[in-house]
Amino acid sequence: MRAVLVLYFKYFLRWDDDFATTIYHTFVALCYLTPILGAIVADSWLGKFKTIVYLSIVYTLGQVVLAVSAIHDITDANRDGTPDNMTVHVALSMVGLMLIALGTGGIKPCVAAFGGDQFQDHQEKQRSTFFSIFYLSINAGSLLSTIITPILRAQECGIYTQQKCYSLAFGVPAALMVVALIVFIVGSGMYIKTPPQGNIMVKVCTCIGFAIKNRFRHRAAEFPTRTHWMDWSEEKYDKLLIAQVKMVLKVLFLYIPLPMFWALFDQQGSRWTLQATTMDGNFGFLIIQPDQMQTVNPILILVLVPIVESAIYPLISKCKINFTPLRKMTVGMLFAALAFIAAALVQIKIDETLPKFPSSTEGQVKFINTNNRSVNVTAGTNAFTLGNFMANEEYLTFDQPFVLNVELANLGEVTLANGKRTTMVIIPDVPMPIRFIDITEKPEQGANAIRFFNGFGSVLNVAVGSLNLTGIVANNMSDYVALQQGSAQFRIQSSAEECNYTQDLGFGSSYTLIIPPTFAFGPNCEQSIRPVVDIRPNTIHMAWQIPQYFLITVGEVVFSVTGLEFSYSQAPSNMKSVLQAGWLLTVAVGNIVVLIVAEAATLPDQWAEYILFASLLLLVCVIFAFMAHFYTYMDPVKIEAQFAHKDPEEKEKRRSVEHCKEDRRSSDSSANKEETRQTRI
Repeated sequence: MRAVLVLYFKYFLRWDDDFATTIYHTFVALCYLTPILGAIVADSWLGKFKTIVYLSIVYTLGQVVLAVSAIHDITDANRDGTPDNMTVHVALSMVGLMLIALGTGGIKPCVAAFGGDQFQDHQEKQRSTFFSIFYLSINAGSLLSTIITPILRAQECGIYTQQKCYSLAFGVPAALMVVALIVFIVGSGMYIKTPPQGNIMVKVCTCIGFAIKNRFRHRAAEFPTRTHWMDWSEEKYDKLLIAQVKMVLKVLFLYIPLPMFWALFDQQGSRWTLQATTMDGNFGFLIIQPDQMQTVNPILILVLVPIVESAIYPLISKCKINFTPLRKMTVGMLFAALAFIAAALVQIKIDETLPKFPSSTEGQVKFINTNNRSVNVTAGTNAFTLGNFMANEEYLTFDQPFVLNVELANLGEVTLANGKRTTMVIIPDVPMPIRFIDITEKPEQGANAIRFFNGFGSVLNVAVGSLNLTGIVANNMSDYVALQQGSAQFRIQSSAEECNYTQDLGFGSSYTLIIPPTFAFGPNCEQSIRPVVDIRPNTIHMAWQIPQYFLITVGEVVFSVTGLEFSYSQAPSNMKSVLQAGWLLTVAVGNIVVLIVAEAATLPDQWAEYILFASLLLLVCVIFAFMAHFYTYMDPVKIEAQFAHKDPEEKEKRRSVEHCKEDRRSSDSSANKEETRQTRI
């Protein structure tokens, strides 16, 4: 669903790039904050099975609500294809996304753990096989969804008008989630269901809280210092738990710089997808949608993981290089920073091809000559000659009125509308050119904006596919029609006559097709139609995004897989879920970092924002490398074994202290009672 989410925000809800990016990353952050809640509910109350079932229902309901929010017809009273009450769609979308965030986040810590619960201690090989299949299924699902969901989105559907089918793109995952939930519930009788035994995360938090509170109470100078601040919890908690919490905190301290990696990584679904909308997706044998470029990531993961594990790491080991897990994670950060530098270079090349639209204090103008001869034009200080049925290549920009001369005839001062593009058509025997307002942005979703100027002597109708431009009177311009990439077949009609015209279209262009006064229906009628390019098609190919996807995926393989392995190896036996929650929390914080940087930076150019993120990650990478240099690796099993051996003695001592306290309280109580009796006497 995330594959098309940012495009849904931009093109259906009509949000700008920055706001769409903000809401996208807010949603992702929520998806990685709610696992903490899911873990607590599963371990303390419902158990993993019921938590998965109940929150999957919430998950599915959210997906259904989101699919309903994307049906444009529910508020399209005038049936023009545009929702009349966007507030309803926004409200439904936000409710759906919040339910999805609660559902997906809630089941994240439960699903893999519940699968692991199905195996006994002697079935380690089978458990390992299960996790391999589980990881493979996740990546296979990611690959399939990022291919299929954009295809579903690209379909056109609707009751009254045909629009991009976001409701289908959201509805199919909802239906599949229902099927998956039913299959999961049907197998209920075959599962081993471990009852909830209390959440270790709660114990860790209460232990840390007590240590902080106790240290604050004993902050005066007369109290002796202790080796570690967690030792202030010894009055209430046993030393084994305290030692385990110390190990967890040591790893969590290393997690502090990690969110910056995820801040860059998760922009594949936002900024990089928006970047792809300004590129050429024609690969010859297939057309790639902007949101389908994300498929490069899961494809590369499936290819790179075995190569890195079975070839790269062994080769590094043979070279006698001590490539520790923390060094691997540092290298992963470097690759992610390089990916954003590559994205910035691509963006610079894209910006060179994008049209320069007028600012709020400027106007732009283009001239079209529909005379069957050349015409000399002077606009301000710009003098040029227009061939018959031709236009000047570039728009002229003016920030104040200019004097217009056509064929040495002074037509006086011309004032352009600020922030607008204008086409002035020079018509035979008409002294003043006729003005038409042009579009001032790239057509959406890589489509092409096409319009016709009718210089013919009678009314014309133009049809393309199921679209019709009817009643185009002489010396007038039609409305724009949005067409996808490919060969567009136009049928130009007047009463009983018809002319077929073909125009090859790329991505993101705009054309004015001139039907000149010399046009005549007949065998070669299409040769007299002249296309004028108002906005050039996208020329930078989407394949140029592959290097940045390759670099970010290498970074993910080296950073993410290693980070999970490192966390698992350094975690106490009963606190691996705590570090798993901490790891997921770094993803959430990383998405919050995107919100903060994107809102605070307000950089005018997108490439500069990419460089900013790369620079921040490089800085964080240096800090992390410094922290990793002083980190000493632990063996949690040995540490736990030491305290497990001492634990009975500690418990006996604590029991003796408690007995002494109880005896003292009993003695004090007896003395108080005797004193009270004497007082009464």
